[in-house]
Amino acid sequence: MIHTAFITHQNCFKHDMGEFHPEAPERLAAINDRLIAAGLMQYLDCRDAPVASRKQLERVHSEHHVERIFSSAPQRGIVHLDPDTAMNPNTLSAALVAAGAVVMAVDLVMRGQTKNAFCGVRPPGHHAEHDRPMGFCFFNNIAVGAAHAMEQYGLERIAILDFDVHHGNGTEDIFKNDERVLFCSTFQHPFYPYQGADTVSDHIINIPLSAGSGGAEFREAIATRCLPAFDAFQPQLVMISAGFDAHREDPLAHLRLVEADYAWVTAEMVALAERHCEGRMVSTLEGGYNTDALGRSVTEHLRVLMGL
Repeated sequence: MIHTAFITHQNCFKHDMGEFHPEAPERLAAINDRLIAAGLMQYLDCRDAPVASRKQLERVHSEHHVERIFSSAPQRGIVHLDPDTAMNPNTLSAALVAAGAVVMAVDLVMRGQTKNAFCGVRPPGHHAEHDRPMGFCFFNNIAVGAAHAMEQYGLERIAILDFDVHHGNGTEDIFKNDERVLFCSTFQHPFYPYQGADTVSDHIINIPLSAGSGGAEFREAIATRCLPAFDAFQPQLVMISAGFDAHREDPLAHLRLVEADYAWVTAEMVALAERHCEGRMVSTLEGGYNTDALGRSVTEHLRVLMGL
């Protein structure tokens, strides 16, 4: 059995929100190129993502939200749902396989077909709320996968770490009343989406970081606030919203992480999963807008998942 599944789909390359938009198809191309150059692609279980069903989407989104995304899909040109979030004729199909990838990843790890999985998909998902698309996101991919795990496999404890530079407001919104999910988000603050710093919850751990914070501050936050809570929770599945836009080379933010920090946090999550759930882990791509830094960071993330 190959250790790690890599799930993607060609439709994810076809979603384009317009010239100069940072959430661009080149992001996935950079990841693929770097994995090939590093000689890792041949050791991954590469799979095409399926389409998420409306039933799977509506476990975490309102029927109104899902219908809005379907009905907004244009026949030509670009339609904006907000100033940052736009659809072209291929966006709906890309969003459906992005969510479907996480469902497939959950199935693979829960059935023991692979130990862990990474979903190299776009559009990202962690800003999509129960009833609102925003921040480049249409469906909340990680939430769709977590809800599938609870519904299909009866899981009662899922730990989700979101280390994107932006707060995972959509994931918090969806699971704010569901104690089966322990959610931890590290993020630059104050910064888009200007939420999360004031949350008070037993199962949501928000860790704001000041602009300019680097690996030392990030690692201390994970080690002192996230990991002890996750260990006490004893998750049956570990999930990661893997945004790489806290990298010091990213043009959209002001944290200063490097590849070694992403390798470190991935190793901590792998160890957590080994302690509590036989290594079962699902990771999915969120942000990361310097394509060179993104390719390098995802490669290190995958090296650790693969046990290399």
